[in-house]
Amino acid sequence: MTETPSTLVERADALRALHKTGDPLVLPNAWDAGSARAVVAAGFPVVATSSAAVADSLGYADGEDTPADEMFAAVARIVRAVPVPVTADLERGYGLSPTELVERMLAAGVVGCNLEDSDPRTGALYDAEEQAELLAAVRAAAGAAGVPLVLNARIDLYLRGAGDPADRTADAVRRARRYREAGADCVYPIALADPEQIAELVAGAEAPVNLGFKPGVSSLAELARLGAARVSFGPGPYHVSKGRTVALLDALRAGGNPYAPPSA
Repeated sequence: MTETPSTLVERADALRALHKTGDPLVLPNAWDAGSARAVVAAGFPVVATSSAAVADSLGYADGEDTPADEMFAAVARIVRAVPVPVTADLERGYGLSPTELVERMLAAGVVGCNLEDSDPRTGALYDAEEQAELLAAVRAAAGAAGVPLVLNARIDLYLRGAGDPADRTADAVRRARRYREAGADCVYPIALADPEQIAELVAGAEAPVNLGFKPGVSSLAELARLGAARVSFGPGPYHVSKGRTVALLDALRAGGNPYAPPSA
């Protein structure tokens, strides 16, 4: 069922309001309708997708290898399956114009998205001004459509290892401020893990900050203490689920009980 404009506005507003520095929105990212329903059943108020997880579940590689039609169809199935706001990882927009990107998001029922500031195929970082222009155009298209989409601007400096490491966080702060000026609601310095650098970025970003929960992170409480307004798990839940499926099949192939509880 197609969501009404008023419902989309309500969901976008609800999603935006959940970004609270020090009391983060926690997003254990989903990849299909079943995993999205599990996220809601566990009590989480928002479903977020992971482009890498959705891509792999559809038989594609991450990095905009998934055709836009298939990605949006997958996201639309997730939206139909849950009664909560859905924010989608849309890489860098699959080559769509900002207007078409917004039109397809709203047609799918999505009220938020991630947009990357590096080329998903080559890893090359875009100039901050070029990325700001993209964000501003998406914000303008959403405004024209009457739905205040929640834009999460990914900062890929740490992921790509770009620039001088000594200057990386200062550059990330500059990008965060510029993206916020361009209309981003939140900034996402993906792969940033150093607590001192996180604290520096949170202090200077002048925007809610999305942090990633990766192996080695001590706890959600620690990320909240560092000032996260949003915490993403990316493809982690998908990889754990896929790994358990592999273990089940290995046990079956070995003649064991595939439903036996996994060992510690």
